[in-house]
Amino acid sequence: MSLEEWKNNGWLKEHRASPQEIANLFAIVRRDLSDAKAQQVSADWRFGIAYNAALKLCTILLVSAGYRPDKNLAHYRTLQALPLILGAAKKADAAYLDACRVKRNTVEYDMAGAATAADADELIHFSDGLLKEVEEWLVTHHPELKPD
Repeated sequence: MSLEEWKNNGWLKEHRASPQEIANLFAIVRRDLSDAKAQQVSADWRFGIAYNAALKLCTILLVSAGYRPDKNLAHYRTLQALPLILGAAKKADAAYLDACRVKRNTVEYDMAGAATAADADELIHFSDGLLKEVEEWLVTHHPELKPD
């Protein structure tokens, strides 16, 4: 499926991003990655913060491409848009992030201790790499949205 087909299904809405919106989202990503790297909080909390950074990176891609998710399954759709925007090679990354979404929901709503330090470190490392990819994609595909 394509993003346009998702829109036609009612899963996405058209959205016009601004450079300021993109700058604000990148600021959240950088704050969250910095905070997630702090060792003074639990692995659960570090994992949740790193998940938020990854989600915001996928949000940057989606809004830059001209869409916003409908409220129903918004996180899921935002993550699943990753291979539709960056290419089919990112399907495994979308699956990984969806597993992280489920784990984040568990540690946020159901139980403490479900995320390990290794889980948090892995997601932080993944998000650091995704940040570089999103920055490069933005320069190539939507330079008008790149923050100063």
